[in-house]
Amino acid sequence: MKRKIYQIDAFADKVFSGNPAAVCPLEKWLPDTLLQKIAMENNLSETAFYVQQGDQYQIRWFTPSVEVDLCGHATLAAAFVLYNYENHEEPVIHFYSSISGPLAVTKNAALLTLNFPTDTLQEIALTGEMADCFNTEAQLAFMGKSDLLLVYDSEAEIRNLIPAFDFISKLNVRGVIVTAKGDQVDFVSRFFAPKAGIREDPVTGSAHTSLTPYWAKRLGKTELTAIQLSARKGYLQCTHLSDRVEISGSAKLYMIGDIYLE
Repeated sequence: MKRKIYQIDAFADKVFSGNPAAVCPLEKWLPDTLLQKIAMENNLSETAFYVQQGDQYQIRWFTPSVEVDLCGHATLAAAFVLYNYENHEEPVIHFYSSISGPLAVTKNAALLTLNFPTDTLQEIALTGEMADCFNTEAQLAFMGKSDLLLVYDSEAEIRNLIPAFDFISKLNVRGVIVTAKGDQVDFVSRFFAPKAGIREDPVTGSAHTSLTPYWAKRLGKTELTAIQLSARKGYLQCTHLSDRVEISGSAKLYMIGDIYLE
């Protein structure tokens, strides 16, 4: 059995930047154990699988070790594949996740815009366990649906943070988002999820469903620019729409191949 696979650099204007994701179009769903093995073999932060059903595409996302509820950069990568290589001609792509609900992607020239549900944040007390996770202590902490958000004073602090992955793995969260006001953009961030098999994610679309409402409220604006300060860096444009967020970026093709399954 042979299946097509694409590798796309998402939130990138050139290859070897942004966040790489694998995209596997399927005619029907394969067993979950096989999907997980494919993602593990790919060894990228996310592999997206989708199946067309009528006028929408059911989509799921796997890290090398677990299935996740939502992934922005792999959804952007799947949309890029559909627009450019899998003959989707309509201006909007309607994805559907059984966990996260309807997810739309719109194309405007080279820019792709995700429309995702907004995360709900609750401020919580800083703890010693949180302080143990990094070499610098945060000023504020918030809990979202699945991630911890830590707010720092400056972009320099975010850039120079040293994560302690053993301590991050002990937290009862999918991952930890760290953020601060940016020097040249509205805000910057990094994202760490060792429990999900991702030590540091290069660019995390789903994290911006938490970051966008936080910074929109704090800065008093709905249109925001952002950089994720990983080694590869990712550049995003974000819009706060009450209970939804728009997250925009571009993507580049790195590889097209075939998977051979017994």
